[in-house]
Amino acid sequence: MNANIANDTGLSAARLHEIKDSLVLALDASERSNGYSVPEREARAYMRTALRHTIKLMETAQ
Repeated sequence: MNANIANDTGLSAARLHEIKDSLVLALDASERSNGYSVPEREARAYMRTALRHTIKLMETAQ
């Protein structure tokens, strides 16, 4: 397998790093100390799931 392409997704390792960084930034930017509405909790849950999947793809690419 080509180390620059993760899991035959067609995404380069650099692109996966950009996606990971964007998800981390989105989670950080949306963090609040006074709680979240239901839609915000759902959106953050989807972002965390996407982040976990992205990290797994990055580990596979190494």
